[in-house]
Order: sequence, then C-alpha cells, then structure tokens
Amino acid sequence: ETAAKRAMSPLSLTFLSALICCSFTLQTSSVSSPNIIIMLMDDMGWGDLGVFGQPSKETPNLDAMAAQGMLFPNFYTANPLCSPSRAALLTGRLPVRNGFYTTNAHARNAYTPQEIVGGISKDEILLPQLLKTKGYVSKIVGKWHLGHRPQYLPLKNGFDEWFGAPNCHFGPYNDTITPNIPVYNNSEMLGRYYEEFKIDRVTGESNLTQMYLQEGLEFIRRQTEAQRPFFLYWAADATHAPVYASKHFLGKSQRGRYGDAVMELDYSVGQILSWLRTLGIENNTFVFFTSDNGAALISAPHEGGSNGPFLCGKETTFEGGMREPAIAWWPGHIKEGTVNFQLANVMDLFTTSLALAGISPPGDRAIDGLDLTPVLPIFYYRGNELMAVRLGQYKAHYWTWSNSWEEFKSGINFCPGQEVSGVTTHDQKEHTMQPVIFHLGRDPGEKFPISVLTKEYHDVLSRISPVVEQHKKNLVPGIPQLNMCDLAVMNWAPAGCEKLGKCLKGPKSQPWKCDWPH
Repeated sequence: ETAAKRAMSPLSLTFLSALICCSFTLQTSSVSSPNIIIMLMDDMGWGDLGVFGQPSKETPNLDAMAAQGMLFPNFYTANPLCSPSRAALLTGRLPVRNGFYTTNAHARNAYTPQEIVGGISKDEILLPQLLKTKGYVSKIVGKWHLGHRPQYLPLKNGFDEWFGAPNCHFGPYNDTITPNIPVYNNSEMLGRYYEEFKIDRVTGESNLTQMYLQEGLEFIRRQTEAQRPFFLYWAADATHAPVYASKHFLGKSQRGRYGDAVMELDYSVGQILSWLRTLGIENNTFVFFTSDNGAALISAPHEGGSNGPFLCGKETTFEGGMREPAIAWWPGHIKEGTVNFQLANVMDLFTTSLALAGISPPGDRAIDGLDLTPVLPIFYYRGNELMAVRLGQYKAHYWTWSNSWEEFKSGINFCPGQEVSGVTTHDQKEHTMQPVIFHLGRDPGEKFPISVLTKEYHDVLSRISPVVEQHKKNLVPGIPQLNMCDLAVMNWAPAGCEKLGKCLKGPKSQPWKCDWPH
C-alpha cells in the first residue's frame, strides 16, 4: 500500500519536524535514545485547561508545561471513545484498520466492557514492542482498555510492567452477577476496585491517582539509575465518571468534583516534570500530554468536563468529541512557548516516538500517523463509518448523528444545550452527495454551515473529495474485534486470584452479538 511505502520514508516525519525546532536533526545525534512519556487522560476536554481558557484557572502545572513547551490547538484523537482511540495511539493506525470497531450496526461506538470477547489483534504491532528493539523498558500505569482476557493484556503486548486495570472503574458490583474490575501489578491481580482499591461513590474519595503518580515516579527513578531508556505510558482515569480524587484535593475546585480530579491530575503532571529535572534527565525526555476523547457531556456538569467552544462531546464526531488538549515538552529541544497550529492526531505520537528512538515504522502495513502531504487530513470515524474529514480550516460532514431519538428521549444527551438544526441529528443522516461544510477558523462550534450556493463551498468540496476517494480506495478494514460479548469472559478469575482467595465462579459461555446503541 502507498501508506506503507510512505511509512518507510524519513521525509514523512512532518509532525516531528514541526514539533522540534529546526536544529533537531543536529541535536538528535547527541541525544542517546530519549526517554518517552505519554500522558493520556480519560474523558478530559479541550476546555478543561487554563491555557485553553478554562475560567477557573486550576491547571497551573499544565499551563506551565505549555509555557515551557509547545501547545497544539488542532490536535485530534482517532475516535470519540476510549478503547479505539487507545488502540490507535499504540498501533499508529485508525481503529477501522486495527480492528477496534464493530460491524454489528452502522456507525456505532464500540469499546471493551467486561463482557467483550475480543481485544487487540495479535496481528497488530504495538509501540512498546518496537521500542524494545532499541533497548527501551516500557511501563503502562493506569487504564489499558484493549481487552482484559489473558492474551490481550499489556505484558503480552510489549509492555514490561503494568500497574492499573484492564477496564473502566465502573462499579461497585456484587461479584455474583458482575465481578468488580481487577487492579493488576504486572501480570497478576492485586485486588479489585471498590474492595482492596477503594473508590467512595458518595464522597468521590480515592487514592488511585496518588498510586498512579508514585508508580510512575518510581519507574522513572529505577530506569534512570540503571541508565536504560524508558517509555512510560501514564494513563490515569480519574476524570472518567465516576470521577474521584484523594482527600487533599476533594472540595478544592470551583468546578466541583470533576474539577477536583483535574486539579489532582494537574498536580501529578507537575510532580512528574519536576522529578525529571531532579534526576537531571529533562533534556533527554520527550513528554506529551493529551486525552483519549472529548469530555463526556452526558456526565456533566458534576462528573464531566468542558470542550470549550466546540460542538457536543464524547461519542460524537463533532469537534467536541475528537479535538483534544495537547502539549509537548522537551527542554532544550522544543522551543518554549510555541503554539503549533498544524493539524495532528494521536497516531502521530506512534511515529514520532519511533523516530525519536531511531526506529523505522513497520513497512508491511498502512500507518496513519504519517503523511507526505503538506496539509494533513483528519479523518473522523464512528465505528465502521467515515463521518467527516478536516482539511486545513475546513471540515466536511458526510454523515451526521448524535444519538437515536429513543436514547435522547430517555435522557441521554451528547450535545446538551447545543442542538444545531440539521447537524446534531437524531437520525443517521447521510450527506455524501452534499456534505455539510464548516470553516473551523470562523466557526469552531460548527453552528454555521457554508451555503452550498457559494463558490467557497464548491472550491472546498473539490479539494476534499479526492482526499476522501483516495482514503476509501486504499482502506483495508481490519477484522472487527468488538462484535461478540459473553458474560463468561468477565473478570471472574484473573491471574493471581488464587493467591488472594479472590477467584469467582462465572456462568457458562453463551456468546451473543454485542448491542452498541450509539
């Protein structure tokens, strides 16, 4: 495939060259394989950071990180939902290629709840597997979400260490119909959420973010002392409902409990950056901060965040669902206080990390984190459907849908207070013959479609149409991994449960086709 050929080309590191100042190529030779830290938040919105205008100004550490590094106002995830976007980050490929989607129904968001049978395909090559070839030690701290059955877990997919959980921290469950989610240390469970790992659903108190912080700091210390290059994937999930924070942060924010969680995560980011300086490795450590998808407005305002000026939120392919806060930090390599308006997405982190480590991307597959074109398109997928495309300042919607009338009438609203006629539709509306086009510079909130009668509309369409045609022509969808569910595969008896006396007996296997309502 042409994209695979592109993946081999050193010229195609557009994101990387934009990221690091022009002297980068000269400087890399003096930097032995730099350490890589990717901080991926959970359901944190573009509008949750002070540097992006959040009025409470409660993210001093992230704001300082941006002042010392590079801010990306046009950074996107690969999918408006947790599991597929994480799969895209770690494979450098769109979910429709790496299998993290469903064909059970059209344009549905699928993820990895406990009853999912599938997980990350054995055919995919994950970032830590590639980094290992250059001697990197890799650790994931926090939420995995690429499948919870043994063959899908992090240590089977290139990571050397893990402290965290395979699924969201939903619960508590009674362990008879549904087991509580296990928390792992490497390949064995240490306990379960709401049991050994407390989350108080009434007060919102939990020490998990503090545990994740300590695990991250300790890993950085060990690898630095051993003089080994490391990859830390820090995937804390406190901003995903039910949101939580430790006692010291509860009640601190003007924004309520969600804001408390943001403040603790902001504090943690500050601690990690400060630790890199204490250890004297800040000039040899590339750090990137972003989120897996837009804020979950269905949980707002008490347990959901802000997407700033953008339309709707998580679960949708409007800007609020897929545009993410993003900051790169690398003292001595990234010019301080830079704002980079280039279009970029989470899959670029895969190729950028490989480039920093001096590794060529796999040549046998399409890699979506690379392109030679000077203006990179952003593809907005929902399940198996290409919903929209952004090219430069323009975004064309080929399909629009928020959620079904049935769901909407039952109180599930992905766009509260933001209904835009003919855009936030409750029926799946196809616009392939006449896409709905917005200029995101003039209209970041997608409220004013450009009239189809204008020259501007036809000029834009003539530029975007060939990009879409080419993409669809070259697309080879992966085998969908998120079609089948079965209560028997839930976390009844994870590895290590015997030692703890925590094994549970599950039901007989009765697989069914998962129902993905939106």
